[in-house]
Amino acid sequence: MKLPIFQIDAFTSHSFGGNPAAVIPLSDWLAEDVLQAIAEENNLSETAYVVGGNGHYELRWFTPAVEVDLCGHATVAAAWVIRNELNDLSDLICFESRSGELQVRFNGTQVELNFPAQPGEACATDILFEQAFGIVPEGVMASADYMVLFENQQQIEALQPDFSVLKQLDRRGVICTAPGDQVDFVSRWFGPNVGVDEDPVTGSAHCALTPYWAERLGKSCLSARQLSARGGELECEINGDRVLIRGNAVKYMQGQIEFTDT
Repeated sequence: MKLPIFQIDAFTSHSFGGNPAAVIPLSDWLAEDVLQAIAEENNLSETAYVVGGNGHYELRWFTPAVEVDLCGHATVAAAWVIRNELNDLSDLICFESRSGELQVRFNGTQVELNFPAQPGEACATDILFEQAFGIVPEGVMASADYMVLFENQQQIEALQPDFSVLKQLDRRGVICTAPGDQVDFVSRWFGPNVGVDEDPVTGSAHCALTPYWAERLGKSCLSARQLSARGGELECEINGDRVLIRGNAVKYMQGQIEFTDT
């Protein structure tokens, strides 16, 4: 079997930045074990599959280890491919996903995601967080991920987590965040439980980050930076129970994968 494949760097305006995702358009769904095997072979934090046309698509995301419920950067990548490679110029792209309907628009050069807000709830500061990061956090909140609060950007930059400890936690991943020096807030995201030790830029984490920082800073539109080695820039806006996440994307590679039926 032969399939087209694109690799897109999301949440960046230049090559070798942001978060790379593979995007594979399909005419029909393949077996789930095949989708997972392709994602494992790609060995990127996410592989996105799309089926559909004319502004309406089904969308699924796979890490090298598991299928996930929500992924921001691979949604940006999928939308970019649909417009620029599949030539679907619909004003609004609607994705059906495991997190319900997700709407995507193009705002100039930016892709704008409309995702559900996932505000966290304050929870106990487990000793595991201190053991994992070597520093006592200011607080911890829980939603799809744990969100661990630190005092400043320098602490976020210096984190060297113990992934064996993070694997003991019972959430998808761990967001670490603090006020930014030149942006409203900064973050890093760690997800060894889903096969991604550190994700370069995590759009879905901003579903929890945005409502928290919007309330704390008293503003609805925020600038954000994820401080991975590759780095990424996002614009975030709280809109009721939704979060608008905006970012750029650039194509790194396109080609064809080929494999024998299993």
